[in-house]
Amino acid sequence: MPTFELGPNQYGKAETRLVRVERAAGGDRLTDLNVSVALRGDLAASHLTGDNAAVLPTDTQKNTVYAFAREFGIASIEAFAARLAEHFVATQPTIHEAKVTIEQYPWQSLGTRHAFRRDASEIRTATVHHGHYGTQVVSGITGLVLLKTTDSEFHGYIKDRYTTLPETRDRVLATSVDATWRAAEGFTDPGPARAALVEAFADTYSLALQQTLFAMGSRVLLRCPDVVEVKLSLPNRHHFLVDLAPFGLDNPNEVYYAADRPYGLIEGVVRRDGAVIPEEVVWSF
Repeated sequence: MPTFELGPNQYGKAETRLVRVERAAGGDRLTDLNVSVALRGDLAASHLTGDNAAVLPTDTQKNTVYAFAREFGIASIEAFAARLAEHFVATQPTIHEAKVTIEQYPWQSLGTRHAFRRDASEIRTATVHHGHYGTQVVSGITGLVLLKTTDSEFHGYIKDRYTTLPETRDRVLATSVDATWRAAEGFTDPGPARAALVEAFADTYSLALQQTLFAMGSRVLLRCPDVVEVKLSLPNRHHFLVDLAPFGLDNPNEVYYAADRPYGLIEGVVRRDGAVIPEEVVWSF
């Protein structure tokens, strides 16, 4: 008879939606989160025999998220995630590691005490791992859509029998930035990191999206001395010139169509020289 063994496993409560309103005389403060918890530990019996004695129910995890929001507040998503992760490990002997991932959806005040507008695309993120290795915090942003109408070229690349893409000395460059960054200790204020990403995209004359990626990561490290590593994923949101010749019209880089797929995907990591990077905690399957 064949034999089998249980490999790495985890469980938790995914996507707990949490909205907290802080009431204040000067106006309300709105925090809108999506919180996911994953736990690891002595959980083999639950898989092998259905014995749940070591299992903290996922419903309890959800309730903890809501209770902590009321009891401790949400100073930042990094601090809130760290508090939750450390709690699950500290209070449950069978739980040895915890990962808490939070998405924060930004709302902007409309200038009154109680009215807000949701910013649709951009999302703040934080992922906290806690276990025998201590607490590791990774901050980030996703869906930061950027575009420049010129100051971008693409040429000098490999050409073979399947190449049809023409070289260009002037193109639209657009992307939707997914970025994460890790500080040497604790976590960093996301404001300067975001500003550095936007600034570098805007003022870098780009000969390749790869070059822009390195410039953006380098700018974060320059502006944020406590950050040691930046990871970037930049899909190339292609904008192609429309051929208007059949209609007797020229097209001096004015009319484009935006292609949503397929798209180039440029990804990379920018680190400080000699930076000590903790061993990666692998949680995904």
